[in-house]
Amino acid sequence: MIDRLNMFITLARERHFGRAAESLGITQPTLSSAIRALEDQLGVQLVRRGSRFQGLTPEGERVLAWARRIVADARTMQAEMRASREGVTGRLRLGVIPTAMPRIAELTGPLLVRHPNIGVTILSRSSDQIRDQIEALELDAGVTYLDSEPLGRVQSVALYRETYCLIDRTEAAGPVTWAEAARRPLCLLTTDMQNRRIVQRHLTQAGAEAAPRVESTSMLAILAHVTTGDWAAILPRGLVEGLPMPEGVRARALSGRGHMVGLVAPAREPHPPLVDALLRAGRAIEKSNG
Repeated sequence: MIDRLNMFITLARERHFGRAAESLGITQPTLSSAIRALEDQLGVQLVRRGSRFQGLTPEGERVLAWARRIVADARTMQAEMRASREGVTGRLRLGVIPTAMPRIAELTGPLLVRHPNIGVTILSRSSDQIRDQIEALELDAGVTYLDSEPLGRVQSVALYRETYCLIDRTEAAGPVTWAEAARRPLCLLTTDMQNRRIVQRHLTQAGAEAAPRVESTSMLAILAHVTTGDWAAILPRGLVEGLPMPEGVRARALSGRGHMVGLVAPAREPHPPLVDALLRAGRAIEKSNG
């Protein structure tokens, strides 16, 4: 049944029999047969079918939630037994918000040193994607904002506090208000990114509205515009401090305590050995900062 549940999870993610079969490395008839066998075994219809995939039935949505739990537990059991023989091994899938990328090695570096037989795949993801992909078993863990928007059912470990600054070409020095920042020609992240929503809230609270003419999902694209001297950006201080500023470009602190960034993992016990090792690395950072 575990294999069939895994196929069902993949079909729910891909929402297409052909793509799901390709992802699983099987033929489409094999996938269709497995889903029908699962429906027969459970005694309910899981998938609405026509000439193509038309979505899950209400029963299918309920089975999907159970399938994710069962498959996650089965994977954890297999990983724990493997770890008892070989130590912690495998590859960790870690989703990270773009603003945390410059600091991610503070977490993964010590982890890789402590466990030489593991690997880490670091994927740039929005906070919404991290939440959804952890739930869908597509990510093992994530690094995201902890105190801005709902996280879902996760366990969290605080890593650092993100504060903000305005960067632009200016003769001015010292702190700057959010209202003053709004009057600059801004380049900002796109509105699907949580950092942009945080920045927007700060501007609104200051009674200011920003209408950026340049929006991007890429920090590099934003910084490239700032270096021309015609644009400004609001970026996390940690990101700016790790970059060489072109001549004449200054970083000026913006007011506020900022927002906590941390590690999130599924709220399931026990955790797979890989995730448990990652949480231990995160707690070491939390303890050193506390």
